[in-house]
Amino acid sequence: MSNKMWGGRFATGPDAIMEEINASIGFDQRLFRQDIAGSIAHATMLAETGILTQEDRDAIVAGLNEVLAEIESGSFTFSRTLEDIHMNVESRLREKIGDAAGRLHTARSRNDQVATDFKLYVRDTIDTLVVQVHTLQLALVTKAEDEAQTIMPGFTHLQSAQPVTFGHHLLAYVEMLGRDAGRLLDARKRLNESPLGSAALAGTPYPINRERTAEQLGFDRPTANSLDAVSDRDFILETLAAASICAMHLSRFAEEMVIWSSAQFGFVRLSDKFTTGSSIMPQKRNPDAAELVRAKIGRILGALTSLLVVMKGLPLAYSKDMQEDKEVAFDALDALSLSLAAMTGMVGDMVPNRERMRVSAAAGFSTATDIADWLVRELNIPFRDAHHITGQIVALAEQKNCGLEGLTIEDFKFIDQRIDSRIHKVLTVEASVAARQSYGGTAPANVLIQAARWKTILTGEPHDPKPLQKKKHGGHGDGGVE
Repeated sequence: MSNKMWGGRFATGPDAIMEEINASIGFDQRLFRQDIAGSIAHATMLAETGILTQEDRDAIVAGLNEVLAEIESGSFTFSRTLEDIHMNVESRLREKIGDAAGRLHTARSRNDQVATDFKLYVRDTIDTLVVQVHTLQLALVTKAEDEAQTIMPGFTHLQSAQPVTFGHHLLAYVEMLGRDAGRLLDARKRLNESPLGSAALAGTPYPINRERTAEQLGFDRPTANSLDAVSDRDFILETLAAASICAMHLSRFAEEMVIWSSAQFGFVRLSDKFTTGSSIMPQKRNPDAAELVRAKIGRILGALTSLLVVMKGLPLAYSKDMQEDKEVAFDALDALSLSLAAMTGMVGDMVPNRERMRVSAAAGFSTATDIADWLVRELNIPFRDAHHITGQIVALAEQKNCGLEGLTIEDFKFIDQRIDSRIHKVLTVEASVAARQSYGGTAPANVLIQAARWKTILTGEPHDPKPLQKKKHGGHGDGGVE
């Protein structure tokens, strides 16, 4: 039989295959809150402009609230023959209040309705994601304060480069996540225009008040062009782009967690809450949560690529192709939300092996740059010459099979007679990190200042930097700079 919601144009119903490919209720039912909110705002505006009687408006709003309660309670039965969330809600509303339900769709179309619903959903999701990003940032900041004096190797090309503090390393991700939150909020700002009232594509002859519906739904203003309003999916593309960058940052951090927790590195230990064992190797502690976070970028970036491909060839205005926007978007945004939650848990439970980090930081001649800087600073040697002299010093240490701190003053003078015993003061990893007090540098004092700054930003309350503590070298959770 024909779908009565379509009207009288069709004499028979769709083929089963057509119904299968056409129906979206299996995934767009999660828009029910936004759909009902949009309908309540629309009905209210229609009554205020005299297009709908107050009696019909009250019946519609009461009926919609009943439908909302049914869906929330799980007693609502979704029908595939009604295609989508809009038709399902409207059909149930008609069963409840009769003909008044048929007047709800005056001066709107499913085209502007779905655009409105989806914008509302994306806006709500952005708000949730930003809170999750801030929660992860705060977890990182708290851990960075605890590890402000913990020394670890800083890497370039995954080769030991210079000593840094673990707190400084963690704060690098706080900065990345801060930009991620900013991108999401930028996307939210641009999407916050209401398509409702654009109707199918050309607007409507009814004397509606689009500013009023925009105001009720928390939009800044109505969209200015009806064609753009119903065909635009920039808002989800931009959100997915921001989500992809955020997921990429999480993936980089997850990769480091996988490396750090390996037996070969042993920098951190992840708790039982976020690791699994092996079915045949009882000694294994697999960082599965980190690995899965690392993998989520594929799904999130894939959703962005998929939707870009869907949209790239569509003429104005609406095409059914655009129904493919939601399923991938829902999956991607769910994946990012889950990844943020998992990463926050891992950061909170992560225990660093401070002594292992320090030993590794001292390996590989990591204070060589400090020697070059000392030669420039104390002996007024041009940096390029100092770089060459330092290279000779490193080569000598390799020949003697010792670290730079193992060289005697005679060894240094063998390379260059101008070097004196003061050079020994810059050879420790502690001295190296402490010296890097330039703004943005790794010095422990800097870490505590930046941690306090971020706490102030994230909590909205002023925070003073914690004082540096005198610590001794130790193992898990014990030790740092002397």
